Amino acid sequence: MERLESILTEIGSFVIAVSGGIDSTLLAIIAGRTLGVSAEMFHAVSPAVPERATQRVREYSHSENWNLTIANAGEFKDERYILNPIDRCYFCKTNLYSYIASQFEGQILSGTNLDDLSDFRPGLKAAEQHTVRHPYVEAGISKAGIRSIANFLGLENLAQLPASPCLSSRVQTSIPIDAESLRAIDRIEVAVQKRLKATVVRCRIRERAIEIELDPDALDRLESDSRADIVELVQSQISSVTNFSTISFAPYQMGSAFVAMPG
Repeated sequence: MERLESILTEIGSFVIAVSGGIDSTLLAIIAGRTLGVSAEMFHAVSPAVPERATQRVREYSHSENWNLTIANAGEFKDERYILNPIDRCYFCKTNLYSYIASQFEGQILSGTNLDDLSDFRPGLKAAEQHTVRHPYVEAGISKAGIRSIANFLGLENLAQLPASPCLSSRVQTSIPIDAESLRAIDRIEVAVQKRLKATVVRCRIRERAIEIELDPDALDRLESDSRADIVELVQSQISSVTNFSTISFAPYQMGSAFVAMPG
């Protein structure tokens, strides 16, 4: 962690893109505690951002006394993003970093960690084009290292926070992104998580189908009555915004809405 603090101190003037996930939130906490109000934070809101993530950012901003700005970065005005290509994240991050650069003078920082470099992340190209720096990568810190640091700092709730990418990641590649569908997805996931005490819930929109992905324990607890309740819930929340013929349940699989990967 000393190496990370040293990097932040060396950069001096910066703005952190805070999504509300563990990586960028912890980076913002450490930056705020290291440099105080001179560390600026930016959180983008849009239909793709779960309400829980924005609420989490607000809560940490209050408790940690952040210099926080919340605004819409405008990706839903970008037709390239709405069409939901395999590199959708590139257009999201392009809009995000372009907006931040237009509003702030400091160096843009992200919560990207070492593990992210081996994953398919088109947003990293946008980061490179906007000269975004990744302090975790520079300090050699992985996802496990981030959770370890959070525990060391007494941030147990943050350390245990499961991964939660943007809501657009629930929509199968090439199916256009729709704001109302994403809001319905968010409501469904919150309700299913409460109903089943699930660790992971993903409501996937596929071609004329809805698939609810669950962690193994929650899937094992899915009895016939709760299954019927959840099917009814999904139908009530999403039937008005998308057409589907089936609702199914499956084990959680990271990134399963991507139908093709680059060779």
